[in-house]
Amino acid sequence: MTTADTGDYEFRAARPEDAEAIEALDGSFTTDTVFQVTVTEDGFALREVPVDPPLHKDFPADDTDSENGLAGDGDPNSRTFVAVGADGCPAAFATVTYAPWNRRLTIANLEVAPAHRGRGVGRALVDHAAGFARERGAGHIWLEVTNINAPAIHAYRRMGFTLCGLDMALYDGTPSAGERALYMSMPCL
Repeated sequence: MTTADTGDYEFRAARPEDAEAIEALDGSFTTDTVFQVTVTEDGFALREVPVDPPLHKDFPADDTDSENGLAGDGDPNSRTFVAVGADGCPAAFATVTYAPWNRRLTIANLEVAPAHRGRGVGRALVDHAAGFARERGAGHIWLEVTNINAPAIHAYRRMGFTLCGLDMALYDGTPSAGERALYMSMPCL
């Protein structure tokens, strides 16, 4: 058992019986700042700007876990890790996939329920993902985050992730149209 800042959590690979609770986790966020993306002649620039009123975002349900099982079911290069709270219910999860061809571990999903944020739970899940990455021989860990999720961007930076790319069109044609996909990575040490 790993202890976060407040309270005890059990960190482990997800089990089939966790699927429903993982799907029900609230991954929404509210922020009073976003990162404005400006394309420049040499690339792009980010500037954190205030938003008033604060922006609230609910992510659409991702039905990949419920339809295909949890990541890792039968795939040795994929895992879903969970943080189980004192009540025995998942408080957070991270879904990761390792690609041998480029030695990249991708964090496809990382959600921490609002009541468990700010306690080190997300960082501990990233640490578990990094352990899995090292087992696989990964050279780096990679993720994508929307430019409006300033709380997550700040958290990832505190964990050691740096900005490494941008996709201006990833969310076009979706309910997130107008947002920009930021890519972040960190070496797998």
